[in-house]
Amino acid sequence: MDAELVSMLVRFLIALFLTLPQMAAAATILVFGDSLSAGYGLPLEQGWVSLLERRLRDERPDYKIANASISGETTGGGRNRIEAALEAHRPAIVILALGANDGLRGQNLETMRANLEAMIESCRRFKTKVLLIGMRLPPNYGAPYTEKFHRVFAGIARERKLPLVPFMLDGFAENHEYFQADGIHPTARAQPLIAETVWKALRPLLKRE
Repeated sequence: MDAELVSMLVRFLIALFLTLPQMAAAATILVFGDSLSAGYGLPLEQGWVSLLERRLRDERPDYKIANASISGETTGGGRNRIEAALEAHRPAIVILALGANDGLRGQNLETMRANLEAMIESCRRFKTKVLLIGMRLPPNYGAPYTEKFHRVFAGIARERKLPLVPFMLDGFAENHEYFQADGIHPTARAQPLIAETVWKALRPLLKRE
């Protein structure tokens, strides 16, 4: 075999052996949410989850993203399917971003809380860290309900000692220009803002290199 060809082959194998352990060691971050995390109405690459994945690829390649978000999902639906998702992905971290649809449908908030806590318990059985994402409701749902809804997330985070993003849409929720025609789903322009909000809370959970 030609000496130059042998040399090229050796260099390729060395590079491969150096790369494979890094790929194998990549820990999974599971995003478990609804349409706000599934990128409703947007090309996949414009959603905040894809933007977060890109940032991880640049800054923390020892992590990767799996997005198990489903449009229309409630905490009840999430509770029913989280065990299968944990089993499939074995994530190091779960970004739990459910509850918005419960609130928009006026569902019982104690039930919502129980569902969120059940999902957190499932994560703990899998030795998985949880980043809880909070939401707020439009004022037309009435102050008593909207305030109680928002307090559910803060209460769970406090009692369970979890990191919390108090409001996923922080910084632009009152600006109609950042929302699609339905007034609910953020536009592509808003996605980097969401990604940055989540990143600030996620970064401390990443293990040191």
